[in-house]
Amino acid sequence: MGESVAEATITSWLKEVGDTIELDEAVLEIATDKVDSEVPSEVEGVLIEKRFHIDDVVQVGDVIAIIETEGVVEQEPPLSFEEPEVLEAAEHVAQTIQVAKEIVTPIVSSDGRFYSPLVKNIAKQEGISQQELDTISGTGKEGRVTKDDILAYIENKSNGQNTFQNKVETPIHQDKEVALAETFSVQSETKPAVNETLVAKDIVSEMPKASQAPIMSSGEDDIIEMTRMGKLISHHMMESIQTSAHVQSFIEADVTKIWNWRNKVKDDFMKRTGENLTFTPIFMEAVAKALRDYPMMNISVQGDKIIKKKNINLGMAASLSDGNLIVPVIKNADQLNLFGMTKQVNDLANRAKAGKLKPDDTQGGTYTVTNVGSFGSIMGTPIINQPQVGILALGAIRKTPAVIETAEGDFIGIRYKMFLSHSYDHRVVNGALGGMFVKAVKDYLEAWDSNREI
Repeated sequence: MGESVAEATITSWLKEVGDTIELDEAVLEIATDKVDSEVPSEVEGVLIEKRFHIDDVVQVGDVIAIIETEGVVEQEPPLSFEEPEVLEAAEHVAQTIQVAKEIVTPIVSSDGRFYSPLVKNIAKQEGISQQELDTISGTGKEGRVTKDDILAYIENKSNGQNTFQNKVETPIHQDKEVALAETFSVQSETKPAVNETLVAKDIVSEMPKASQAPIMSSGEDDIIEMTRMGKLISHHMMESIQTSAHVQSFIEADVTKIWNWRNKVKDDFMKRTGENLTFTPIFMEAVAKALRDYPMMNISVQGDKIIKKKNINLGMAASLSDGNLIVPVIKNADQLNLFGMTKQVNDLANRAKAGKLKPDDTQGGTYTVTNVGSFGSIMGTPIINQPQVGILALGAIRKTPAVIETAEGDFIGIRYKMFLSHSYDHRVVNGALGGMFVKAVKDYLEAWDSNREI
């Protein structure tokens, strides 16, 4: 997952319990921030247990599934935690399964009914015969008996049909209401009324949330569910607005020298390196230099502490195939020459469009650049990418009439210009620093060496 990744969200299981899995075959899909990845199996076997559900957040190092393999296992699989209680429980389960195997007649698939190893093991432990198992109705794929099916059957068998039905049909919130009433009854006799309110709050907080208000629309409207990516972006944007005090500074840069220089060298650069020289790496180089000049823009905020970042890692907003944006990161951008920056920019942009970014590609950014000019906008007010404190929007490059100052006097001429829009966190970045930083970017662009070689 990468050293900077601590957790991931399970987005889908590609295999079900009982499925056969080949070596390196994808078992599930996960998402870290806005990057989707597949998790391949390191062994061949049968999936017998899934320990997490879709949308669960899993820590790196957690065991997420159990795969039954053939042959002798030379080494015990590592447990997530090594407390004595966990080890004892694991040994007890192993002993129980072994005893069950010796006593109960083996369960086999029959009459087109498939039983997963997990279901077979439960049947053995509970003393359920092959004939009895064949009578259980399955709710799984193609009528397969799932773990829930056999556990429900066992509970029904031990408690009786009526008890089981009542337990299933009683909504959870009714139990909570009863608990609430009982709590008020006891508390009113022993404690002041103010404590009753606190207890009530605790219980109500555990009750199911009220359903959202119905969607109001006419019969001709289309109702579209937000994608997982859309929900993530929405959450990140609202979180940033609620966290940072956004202010903006705007400045116009004359990039005529860069425009003419790029047109002169781009074809030869492509022939020599196989890389397309766009404006983006040129702008990223200028931003990296400005961050080196103004290191207090290369910070993050944690509580009432400012963390001054040692490395300059530039986030670069890139388009995905579905139209959403993602921010891969160019690590140590100030240490790259223009050729290295171009390779990094092209690689990240191409892999973003192809959906092949790795989770670590989007981690560790210290400042972000977004190119709103690619959509025709001349300027914008971008939202800060938390926990950073600044983001620069690059506007469209336009031919404009401008005053040209020379030793012989001022003239009107056609120049290539663009707006730089700098959003920054006014909690820690004042207007002077925010303005000087974006002015430094402008100065680096306008001072471009027209004879530069790469």
